[in-house]
Amino acid sequence: MSILSIEGISIPALMRTNADLCLLSVSPEQLNAATYQNPELYLAFGELKGGIDPAGADEHWKTASAAIERIRVAFAEASYTPALFFVGAAVQQRMATEIWDQLERGLLSNAANLNEAHQIAALSRWLCSL
Repeated sequence: MSILSIEGISIPALMRTNADLCLLSVSPEQLNAATYQNPELYLAFGELKGGIDPAGADEHWKTASAAIERIRVAFAEASYTPALFFVGAAVQQRMATEIWDQLERGLLSNAANLNEAHQIAALSRWLCSL
């Protein structure tokens, strides 16, 4: 398995958008242009928002949430459902409530605050278990 940062790399046939992080069920040697076109090889997608300004946290969450929704819709059209997660450095109460709601509803599979080492450790264990 490979964890790849694909910031700025578009996956046109599947999402027509960018993603911050993805986990694929392939070895690094197996990665090629065709790999990105096979929805069944994607185990998880994540949005990473590293800004630490609490005043901008809600906007970061809105951007991430919209990106996660685009990924969800694109893969649903391909009849596939990868795990979706969010990692943020500035997590405010209102957005934490929204994140928790999405976790409970199964819209998000995992989430973590970058400032909480135990949450990052738990997220890392979860990714390794996929």
